[in-house]
Amino acid sequence: MKQIEAVVANINDLNDGEMRQVAVGETEILLTRLDGKFHAIGAHCSHYKAPLAEGVLSGHHVVCPWHNAYFDVRTGDQLEPPGLDSLACYQVRIEGENVIVSIPEKTTGLRSPAMAQFNPDADGRTFVILGAGAAGVHAAETLRVAGYQGRIVMLTQDDRLPYDRTKLSKDYFIGETSSEEMPLRSPDFYKEHAIEVLLNKRVEQVQTTAKAITFSDSNAGTSGDSLNYDALLVATGGKPLQLDIPGADLQNILTLRSFDDTDRILALSKQKGQAVVIGSSFIGMETAAGLSQHGLQVTVVSPDSVPFKKILGEEIGKIFQQVHEENGVSFKLGRKAVQFEGSDKVEAVILDNGDRLKADIVIVGIGVQPATDFLQGIDLHPKDGSVVVDEYLRAADGIYAAGDIARYPDWRTSESLRVEHWRVAAQQGRIAAHNMAGKAVKFKGLPLFWTMQFEFPLRYIGHAESWDEIIVDGDLQKQEFIAFYVKNNQVLAVATSHKDTETAAISELMRLNQALTIEELRRGTVDLIQRQPVNNKQ
Repeated sequence: MKQIEAVVANINDLNDGEMRQVAVGETEILLTRLDGKFHAIGAHCSHYKAPLAEGVLSGHHVVCPWHNAYFDVRTGDQLEPPGLDSLACYQVRIEGENVIVSIPEKTTGLRSPAMAQFNPDADGRTFVILGAGAAGVHAAETLRVAGYQGRIVMLTQDDRLPYDRTKLSKDYFIGETSSEEMPLRSPDFYKEHAIEVLLNKRVEQVQTTAKAITFSDSNAGTSGDSLNYDALLVATGGKPLQLDIPGADLQNILTLRSFDDTDRILALSKQKGQAVVIGSSFIGMETAAGLSQHGLQVTVVSPDSVPFKKILGEEIGKIFQQVHEENGVSFKLGRKAVQFEGSDKVEAVILDNGDRLKADIVIVGIGVQPATDFLQGIDLHPKDGSVVVDEYLRAADGIYAAGDIARYPDWRTSESLRVEHWRVAAQQGRIAAHNMAGKAVKFKGLPLFWTMQFEFPLRYIGHAESWDEIIVDGDLQKQEFIAFYVKNNQVLAVATSHKDTETAAISELMRLNQALTIEELRRGTVDLIQRQPVNNKQ
């Protein structure tokens, strides 16, 4: 392929441990200098195309400023999700004091990671993945990256190839992403890498002693089909909780979990009218924002006194409520729905104080329950039916669990956690796959989630179910802040808004388990960024 090249810098433009976005023709690249050598890779994250130059360089990897994907700046290899692809790596040479980069004439800046070829003669095993969400998709691809040459079968209840579920209540919901952009991979990709994706399959039973799966096919109308496995990853995610109140079976009362759910809600939203969202969860609040942007009059009903109070604290929760109210959303807080009224379709929601809210559509967003009732021979957690795994994400011999259903030991606090985040599921899918392929890799991921409601973005790193105090650096009202959740003088979690580079820096310090002291937090985040271990080869 024809190459084009350009002088992109002087050798003195970058100090060791620095990076910069430069251009070769119309193509942007990320130029870094490490150990006296220059390296060039694609400039934008393979997830949502964030500019990596606005992230943080730590050791040999760059941390994406938006959702914390990691890439090796020497090779472009992706080291941490949520992206799937690695980055293109370009040739660099030095002539005199000029840094010259050569790139293919046509390049996307991305590349698929190197994967092993399916070879049943070399490996006759069958690895099965239940679920095609973040955990399942990343596990399937990582098995090939890890060198596994046997059969890979992924079963999903969905009727579509794996897609980006996070966009269902965000970009896709408000029309910024089309349905054609939602799939994570093409059919040809799965065919090329011999990853069998079986759609419309509902798992009926997993018999762990026999290593057998029984499932039904909603298209063919068959039941009792079976499949044997040598290793199994259970990544079936959660199923939305329903309200058990009179009228719950009326039409136009929906949950938002799947692609079809979102399409049904969007179709109904075209009629405008009144919408009631039950629950102030992130799905509920994102849906409320989306429905409001589609022109509906929206009311959120929640037993909580402030949205997100238990997760983010009262002050930040009130900011979210304020942003929604400024955009026309109403709230009935400290209230519960006790009845739905209507003939065939829902017409009203009755609250526990007697209030009657007119409703043309109701969205129930009160949380999810792990989808694990088909498992036999594995002890499930009595609290929620989740699968208890060890630090290798192993539930039993040859069986692993990842994503929303997995209850795992937190490497930072030793507490037992279950986290319903897309990136955590992707991280766990990758780690589980490495262990299925014969490695021994402990899960030491750092939870991260993100939300965008109207023009208010928030990133949340770590996990804190309680805290002694919240130290805020910045201005909450301007939505430019970093909030540190501290317990026993340890930062357990951080919430940020409009602080992308600082967020990447703090997450890297937390990943490296380098203490963020109360004194440092009082001084401000600039010190934290300067502390970033640029030359730490981890």
